[in-house]
Amino acid sequence: MRKMADPYVLAWISVFVTTLLALCGVVLKRRKVNGISSSRTMSVTSVSAVDGECRSADGCDTDVIIVGAGVAGSALAHTLGKDGRRVHVIERDLLEPDRIVGELLQPGGYLKLIELGLEDCVEEIDAQQVFGYALFKDEKRTRLSYPLENFHSDVSGRSFHNGRFIQRMREKAASLPNVRLEQGVVTSLLEEKGTIRGVQYKTKDGRELTAFAPLTIVCDGCFSNLRRSLCNPQVDVPSCFVGLVLENCHLPYANHGHVILADPSPILFYPISSTEIRCLVDVPGQKVPSIANGEMANYLKTVVAPQVPPEIYDSFVAAVDKGNIRTMPNRSMPASPYPTPGALLMGDAFNMRHPLTGGGMTVALSDIVVLRDLLKPLRDLNDAPTLCKYLESFYTLRKPVASTINTLAGALYKVFCASPDQARKEMRQACFDYLSLGGVFSTGPISLLSGLNPRPLSLVLHFFAVAIYGVGRLLLPFPSPKRIWIGARLISGASGIIFPIIKAEGVRQMFFPATVPAYYRRAPPAN
Repeated sequence: MRKMADPYVLAWISVFVTTLLALCGVVLKRRKVNGISSSRTMSVTSVSAVDGECRSADGCDTDVIIVGAGVAGSALAHTLGKDGRRVHVIERDLLEPDRIVGELLQPGGYLKLIELGLEDCVEEIDAQQVFGYALFKDEKRTRLSYPLENFHSDVSGRSFHNGRFIQRMREKAASLPNVRLEQGVVTSLLEEKGTIRGVQYKTKDGRELTAFAPLTIVCDGCFSNLRRSLCNPQVDVPSCFVGLVLENCHLPYANHGHVILADPSPILFYPISSTEIRCLVDVPGQKVPSIANGEMANYLKTVVAPQVPPEIYDSFVAAVDKGNIRTMPNRSMPASPYPTPGALLMGDAFNMRHPLTGGGMTVALSDIVVLRDLLKPLRDLNDAPTLCKYLESFYTLRKPVASTINTLAGALYKVFCASPDQARKEMRQACFDYLSLGGVFSTGPISLLSGLNPRPLSLVLHFFAVAIYGVGRLLLPFPSPKRIWIGARLISGASGIIFPIIKAEGVRQMFFPATVPAYYRRAPPAN
């Protein structure tokens, strides 16, 4: 019996030793791979998506967390979801927003909407087509049309209720099976050794949860409480908007935005539905008259109403009497990011400009197109340091559109505001008269404002052409020492308006992006 048992014992020992050696081999192999991964920076896998889907390789069920489901967050969720990413969107409030800004989408922004496949989001919300602007100063008026001759007849600006537009985009994003929208308040970003791993948030029913993903994109708007760790926020509040809705009235120029160069600052009118006109009265500074004690109504009736076009005077006064008056601070903030592995800022949380020109949504949608194109060739987002380095190109590639619209918004607001200074008065009048000349003098600036021609150099040339035009008006037919002095101060004042804005945007990135090393970043090669 013992001799018969020996072969079985030897067999079991052989099997045990063989299995042990195999296990040791697997462990050593894994340690070797992990050692290589930790000792050098691995490349983010760069391959075409398999069956149209991109997947994270770490077993995590989410590829991208998006904080906020406003215009930027909703559009980004749909875009990344359509590319096969598994997206988790956490939004503070999924009810329809009620805002007085974010209601005018420029033609350049509408083209980006088409590029993202979201153009149907302006349907079924009573959105109105916008074909240009009407400019009013004193008793004069001029019409500035968008240069849309070379585009399809459907291409134009769009104006609408901001909340209706956002809800349409949320619905479209949520219709994708790999996009999850959840109501919750993100309280903090989860950081580990300098890399953002996810977020901590409080659900609608008060539970504290955490969510993890290789990439977290913060789009929580102008009041963002998360951006401080991801950028250097230098927020300026030059003025506030006072918002009203005029009902059942007709603007002097149908399907146009109206800008009144009033004293002390501009007044805007534009349609937001077939029966409603939005009025935004700019009030300089951070303090506005009190609504509660009637100071605001008195201000609107005595200071603002006499300056609005007579065609809409009665409707304006009726809107004031109705009492649904709201205010909103106008914020501007240049993009000044801290490149952070595992995280990215987008939308108003990242970059803001004065809303006078209605360029915010155009910039946000343009940024999404840039980011989509950068992420498209990447299948795996897990190597945060390499991904962060690669995405530094985003900050340069976005500049032509963003810097043009940002600079124009800041410069135009300062020019359009009334001032007791004679040189500023001349610059304001020169701007109105220059745009009234028609031809390239109006189509050039309006194509910049509309986002159809995002060229910073063209912006600077037109801006100083206005200044030189103003000096020419002063010096002709006969110059005098006083007029020469005002002309010199006009040029100096124009420089003082635009150069600080350009400096904040970044001269090199704005005018010479090809000299920035990040401009040439390419998707890392596949392992």
